[in-house]
Amino acid sequence: MVVGEFTQETDLLIIGGGPGGYHAAFRAASHGIQTTIVETMPALGGVCLHRGCIPSKTYLSMAETIHTAAISKDMGIDFGKPKLDVDAIRKWKEQVISKLAGGLEMQCKKYKVERVQGTARFEDGKHVAIEGGSIPRIKFKRAIIATGSRSIELKGVQIDSPRVLTSRTALLLEDIPKTLLVIGGGYIGLELGQVYAGFGSKVTVVEMTPGLLPGVDRDLLRPLLKRLETEFDAICLDTKVVSMKDVKSGIEVGFEGKNAPKSTKFDKVLVCVGRRPNSRDLCLDKAGVTLDERGFIKVDAGFKTTAPKIYAIGDVIGNPMLAHKALHEGTVVADLLAGKDVAFEPRAIPAVVFTDPVIAWAGLTEAEAKEKKLDIIIRKMPWSASGRAVALGRTDGVTKLIFDKATQRLLGIGITGPHAGEMISEGVLALEMGAVAYDLAAMIHPHPTLSETIGEAAGLMAE
Repeated sequence: MVVGEFTQETDLLIIGGGPGGYHAAFRAASHGIQTTIVETMPALGGVCLHRGCIPSKTYLSMAETIHTAAISKDMGIDFGKPKLDVDAIRKWKEQVISKLAGGLEMQCKKYKVERVQGTARFEDGKHVAIEGGSIPRIKFKRAIIATGSRSIELKGVQIDSPRVLTSRTALLLEDIPKTLLVIGGGYIGLELGQVYAGFGSKVTVVEMTPGLLPGVDRDLLRPLLKRLETEFDAICLDTKVVSMKDVKSGIEVGFEGKNAPKSTKFDKVLVCVGRRPNSRDLCLDKAGVTLDERGFIKVDAGFKTTAPKIYAIGDVIGNPMLAHKALHEGTVVADLLAGKDVAFEPRAIPAVVFTDPVIAWAGLTEAEAKEKKLDIIIRKMPWSASGRAVALGRTDGVTKLIFDKATQRLLGIGITGPHAGEMISEGVLALEMGAVAYDLAAMIHPHPTLSETIGEAAGLMAE
């Protein structure tokens, strides 16, 4: 601390302006708590808004439009070959981000949340120093850490080259490479792979495990795999990248494994091998905040860290790394700080992979239920039997329900197909309310809709 240095005081300090951070800020301020939020970026929204969820889904919607136009030819409507204006695509994406960021700025003013730009580092359990901002130091009574996560690099392999992309730089969409290698068959790699494939790149995916999207139910994955086999140039499983070299015409890549790609040279390479928490540079030890062996902040059921009056939420405390989980955690902590009798006790946290077709699930998967040795009944409804799906020309979907055999209570739901991300909410509500098969089957679903598949799958329990 510099003698005489200006120190601002606040009741609640929130570090990180992503979904968890800004939801906590607005909620706390609505309770009358003086709130200050520190964010390194010029605007709130975090990675989700500026470098993740929103820009990627904006591009994915464009790729889906291209695909819809292509299959419309079978319906008698030929739009012709699409022409891409990359500058206009980027502009639209930036407009989407700008509009949403502007909305968050208005919320700050509405709730009188003070926003400070800069990087916060703890000096002790009551003070943070702010680098790069107009306020050098803040004293707080209580704090919430919501700093999120960042992409993991391939240690010893990844090189510093503009041709080697991360999920962040891939969303800048500087150009459409003729060939693109995607390292990592998780949801980020597949989503961005489909974006670039939709825009015209020849995409090769390399995954070191035996299957794409590890942990996702194989029944749900099957329709997507069928689609990717036609969209991607190659999918190489049980294969890993061991070297990269920047050469004149691209990136020369070395592989090891059973199914190495035929080509070893690509115009660009996208590395999507996971994310790690943003906890290293916060000087948390000075505040008495403890990390686990992977760098995640340890918290109790009420999101308290090992330091008095300091809480943590979102990606920085561990999986699942989902924006909607973080925002609910932020809301709960804000309510707790306001003296409300609340708890974070969800029965189900939905997950959505925004590929095309979309994969969404909540509750237990089949594998998890069997691992727990539960006696279950599984009911599946292929979308080839859905009138709405047939009319849309999108029968590449399935609805899968998992029930407890004795009670017929819903334990898990999975959906693959267009709009599965919207449809999953019915399943989440059913899980939260402890619904049984009859509840879903007896509910009147509108016809013809894709949501009917949930009721029809549940109705199969009576057969």
